[in-house]
Amino acid sequence: MLLEGKTAVVTGAGRGIGRAIALAFAGEGANIALAARSEVELEETRCLAAETGSRVIAVRCDVTDPSSVTAMAEVVLAEFGVVDILVNNAGYGKFRPFVELTDEDFTRTIEVNLTGAFRCIKAFLPGMMERKSGRIINVSSVSGLKAINHQSAYCASKHGLNGLSKTLALELRPYNIGVHALCPGGVTTRLSEEEMPERDKSDWMLPEDIAHVALFLASMGPRATTDVIHVRRFGGEPL
Repeated sequence: MLLEGKTAVVTGAGRGIGRAIALAFAGEGANIALAARSEVELEETRCLAAETGSRVIAVRCDVTDPSSVTAMAEVVLAEFGVVDILVNNAGYGKFRPFVELTDEDFTRTIEVNLTGAFRCIKAFLPGMMERKSGRIINVSSVSGLKAINHQSAYCASKHGLNGLSKTLALELRPYNIGVHALCPGGVTTRLSEEEMPERDKSDWMLPEDIAHVALFLASMGPRATTDVIHVRRFGGEPL
């Protein structure tokens, strides 16, 4: 059991990559706190994760609402006492030409993908710093490593998340806290289906492929780390 005795928080855990990560972590013995906006989807994930025998709780949370993040953290810490691993996976995107983006589109993308991660880190970081131990995995994107047509807001948010991750990796090194940006290429999720319905996704990765990488990051030994890890579909082009 790679994560036995550890407690992990996974945001955006109701479906897709977040659900896959939560199930992978639970299968390796971690206690899991699931966070997402949809109570129905959270309960589905909770039931699946509980089948592993791990302790699992589900807490409704909107990462764009500071009070919601605070309330979620209070519930998690009251239940488990400590959090060893934080996975910031909650995501949002509108893929369209820049001239068609609304102020709401841009603001919400930044709020969910970047500011939401900031809020969750702030909520759980004090305990990690006190114990001088922890892992923070920010689920970013290849859109945080290069420009992609019609993804200006999404690229801006993910480039920002990568910058935040690398800076925290430096700042938190004295506290023995690892910080990682996980940057997948094409993954079949509801977001990709809704925003890119015209794309052939027959060779795209599945959420479980990304969960394997998140598990690798969460279980890395103390003498090695990686700041940014890019995972591409096998048929994709290397960066």
